[in-house]
Amino acid sequence: MSKKKNGKDEIVVKAPCKKVVNRRRASSKLSNVKWFFKRMPQLAYDLFYVSLLRYFKNVNQRAGSKLAVWYMKCETWEHLDFLVKVFKWAILPATIFYGFSVFYFFGENPLDSILLGLAIFFYSNFLPDLPSIFRRKKADDAKKDIPWFKKYALLLLAPLFILAFICGLRLAWRTSETFHNFKSLLVYAVFISIFSFLMFGDFPISTGDITETIFVPLYAAIGYLTHLKTDLCF
Repeated sequence: MSKKKNGKDEIVVKAPCKKVVNRRRASSKLSNVKWFFKRMPQLAYDLFYVSLLRYFKNVNQRAGSKLAVWYMKCETWEHLDFLVKVFKWAILPATIFYGFSVFYFFGENPLDSILLGLAIFFYSNFLPDLPSIFRRKKADDAKKDIPWFKKYALLLLAPLFILAFICGLRLAWRTSETFHNFKSLLVYAVFISIFSFLMFGDFPISTGDITETIFVPLYAAIGYLTHLKTDLCF
């Protein structure tokens, strides 16, 4: 478009209308939202990996461990990578099926058992390595091991012992047990089963209560087995 001004032609360019500008802005915001949700799994993965690595580096440093950083990085990546695969292809579909089944057949809300089961699944995957700071050195193998109840207390109550360790409380408990075996898995599964029964076993016990009670230790066992499989224990 042109118009005459002072004997000269002046080019006039129409500005885009407000509707077009708003549409472009909305499209840009939508693209950002899509990018965020597309990248969110990877961001969560990276955050989880960094947090785990930082934890293991901190604890091993406090324990005076001489594990190389590259080894901790490799070990953390292997466990986390296999954990994500198991969650994606097994746990997530099973959880969706379980949730709909309990709601449809028993008319109960399984959200509490689902959240607890998923949390314990992720926790159980790293549990066998948590008591490693209390593992006896090879030079001390000739010494008598601690009693069995102390040994498995280190496994079953690992977060409490680690918290005490981080706070500066040093226990003299040392064991040659690695907890990378089916016996430790069985002990842990029984412990979680009792815990799950206390959480969901209301009297009179219904079929829905039994289902929820079984769900949590099942996920705990799968998480523990995932760790053992990654470490080629079977």
